[in-house]
Amino acid sequence: MKTLLRVAFFSLVLGIALSFNATVQAQETVSSTVDEMPVPPGGITGLTNHMIQNLKYPSAAKEAKVQGMVVISFIVTAEGKVENVEVLRGIGSGCDEEAVRVISQSGTWTPAKKEGKTVASKMTLPVQFKL
Repeated sequence: MKTLLRVAFFSLVLGIALSFNATVQAQETVSSTVDEMPVPPGGITGLTNHMIQNLKYPSAAKEAKVQGMVVISFIVTAEGKVENVEVLRGIGSGCDEEAVRVISQSGTWTPAKKEGKTVASKMTLPVQFKL
């Protein structure tokens, strides 16, 4: 039941994040919004399953009873690769590094589109850690 609630919450938060946070990266600056959002392998369900199966709660965080949300930013390139994964807001105790690791290994995405062409896009994604 706890896992089911976690999946439901993560899916809701992930859906909101993916719906509102993609912007086009023009050279080194982020400029305007995209026409079509990047899509993770298997869609939202695929990313949710990837997170559940691969996210490991860091032992230091367990021992210290650290919980909370790590906010990650990353680029999905025009080729669908996940790059420049960064922590925008962390909670420490190894959770930040674990969120970066799991997002970095999320596979090849379907890239965003702008005016029918694939483009790089910047994404923001919350990763919930809850004991």
